[in-house]
Amino acid sequence: MQFTNSITKKNKNMSKSIILMAAVVLLSTTACQAQIKNAKTETVKIYGNCGMCETTIEKVAYKSKTSKVDWNEATKMATITYDSKKTNADAVLKNIALAGYDNEKFLAPDAAYNKLPGCCKYDRKEKTAMVTSPAKENMATVQNHGTHQHDGMANVTREANQLTAVFDSYFSLKDALVKTDGNMASAKAKDLQTAINGVKMDKLPMNVHTIWMKVLKDVKEDAEHINGTKDIARQRDHFMTLSKSMYELIKIANPGDTVYYQFCPMANDGKGANWLSKENAVKNPYYGSQMLTCGSTIETMK
Repeated sequence: MQFTNSITKKNKNMSKSIILMAAVVLLSTTACQAQIKNAKTETVKIYGNCGMCETTIEKVAYKSKTSKVDWNEATKMATITYDSKKTNADAVLKNIALAGYDNEKFLAPDAAYNKLPGCCKYDRKEKTAMVTSPAKENMATVQNHGTHQHDGMANVTREANQLTAVFDSYFSLKDALVKTDGNMASAKAKDLQTAINGVKMDKLPMNVHTIWMKVLKDVKEDAEHINGTKDIARQRDHFMTLSKSMYELIKIANPGDTVYYQFCPMANDGKGANWLSKENAVKNPYYGSQMLTCGSTIETMK
């Protein structure tokens, strides 16, 4: 009987200890959350491999009363909590990239990635560095970020002018397809590849940067395919998808001139296809002289 009572008492004590520990954890979590005022939370993907990566990512992201990150090694997903009046998620992610970890918004410099321990070197989707300097986590950063988001194309043209060569190469490629000249289209696509590789992504405004990162892989692939063939039909197929990507980019990063978004209902086996032009007059790149004026301008971007 005494033995049974002793076990019961021990079980009660263990239950009390577990409850106490849970309460401490809960209070600690609540206190940590309370430290960050004007808290906003976002979930993003950050690439990494192991527990060491988790320690580094969370350490770099942590700023007392300003920001913190909880990274999951299995899913590669991170929850970012930050004071929206002092910083933003992009600033946190930029500093994580500088520590060597690619994420949804920023790619790490090669030098930072190469310094990671062997066990931390995850497989990279892209190898072009996107950031070279730490983010300034203050109200000016937040205000500037907001300005980029709301002021539209006019306010980002000056910072995005390094994309001019990309836009010009695209328009030259379009003109070659209008002439149904496969050799010239291939050469212009090679110029486009050179222009793409020459873009300094860390110099782009945040909103332009985001779109560039989104379309970069597809733009590279389409330019490569067009350059790699003289078959005008295959070139035009890839020009359709290239034009979709360029439209997304030009919408946010105006090349400085009026651009016309045009549509041919006959292209793509009657499904229709779009392209961009500096001229309002329709000159169809999908049919050339066969149906030169087939199509219409559906949007004007100034």
